[in-house]
Amino acid sequence: MDEDEPLASWAERREQRLRPVGQLRAVRLIEEQRRGAHVAPGEPRLIVRWDGYQWLPETVAEDYAAAQRILHGIEGDGVRRQPRPASRQRKTPGRHRRP
Repeated sequence: MDEDEPLASWAERREQRLRPVGQLRAVRLIEEQRRGAHVAPGEPRLIVRWDGYQWLPETVAEDYAAAQRILHGIEGDGVRRQPRPASRQRKTPGRHRRP
């Protein structure tokens, strides 16, 4: 913080750097050593939520895929299906067209 900077602008800048409240994170329940989240995809994961000061337990996911669905808000099985093609609208006959 500079001596000339007002406290309000410093606090606003600081808030932008901080982790947002409510952010979710998946943690492996078996802590052997710090490894990537994708390692051992069949193990259960603890979903924790940041409250601004600490990580609080939220729920337990049965495996890596279920944890990712929770973290990213994916409903159902997560498969994207092609939307049904829209039916073509026929042009209505105008004054210059014969019916």
